[in-house]
Amino acid sequence: MQHSVKRLLVAMVCFLSVSVAVAAPAKRVIALSPHSVEMLYAIGAGETIVATTDHADFPAAALDIPRIGGYHGVQIERVIELNPDLVLVWGSGNKAEDIDRIKSLGFKVFDSDPKTLEAVADELKALGELTGNKAQANRVGDEYLTQLAKLRKDNLAKQKVKVFYQLWSTPLMTVAKNSWIQQIIDVCHGDNVYIDAASDYPQVSLESVLLKMPEVILQSQDEGNVLGVDWNKWQEIPAVKQQHIYQLNADLLHRAAPRALLGVNALCEALDKARK
Repeated sequence: MQHSVKRLLVAMVCFLSVSVAVAAPAKRVIALSPHSVEMLYAIGAGETIVATTDHADFPAAALDIPRIGGYHGVQIERVIELNPDLVLVWGSGNKAEDIDRIKSLGFKVFDSDPKTLEAVADELKALGELTGNKAQANRVGDEYLTQLAKLRKDNLAKQKVKVFYQLWSTPLMTVAKNSWIQQIIDVCHGDNVYIDAASDYPQVSLESVLLKMPEVILQSQDEGNVLGVDWNKWQEIPAVKQQHIYQLNADLLHRAAPRALLGVNALCEALDKARK
């Protein structure tokens, strides 16, 4: 499987699975995922980050944070050198052996891995407790939940639209009922044509998409994904015939961070265009 496919799949996994207590607010934090970096900045704790991993690129200030690894692993020797008082690991995105090694060295570890849209707010508040930014974290978390509830309410009565979400092009992959993206499709009252697939991120054929007859095709903006399939060859598909093929920002859709609401809004707007 191509590296880009792996990157997209890892970005999908996003419930608080590990709790940790610190004697004092953490001042030196290693954040081993892009979404945890976004969360720390959102609650006013971005200055505590002393290192992160590849693809942590928001906000702009995050680009200046030293990198100590990525999807191929974490540089454990750098973790030791930096001597953080808190390490935010990513249970679904970091190597299990790296997480075990960091724990065995005695570092305080918190597994930042929210798996539902609502859990993002829980995580923001938990990080606020850990970094001494409780007030701002609670405020940001509550506002996030308010906006999410409004999005659910605003889209609840809308007409269902048959959606095919193109996670990747070669091989052609999509999302099903237990995926992060499915939660967003549900908020927007979309009808995922592969919701009942056997796996959360199934590989499908072009012919099967034709049989599903989606009214909207959504793609992540990754160039390799967009150019990987020439949908114009399949004019029988309603989404193709009516030109309802839309490219969306993968970072907004695939990361379990406050900006996920922007991804929800973008996906809802795409479905609204098809409804018109």
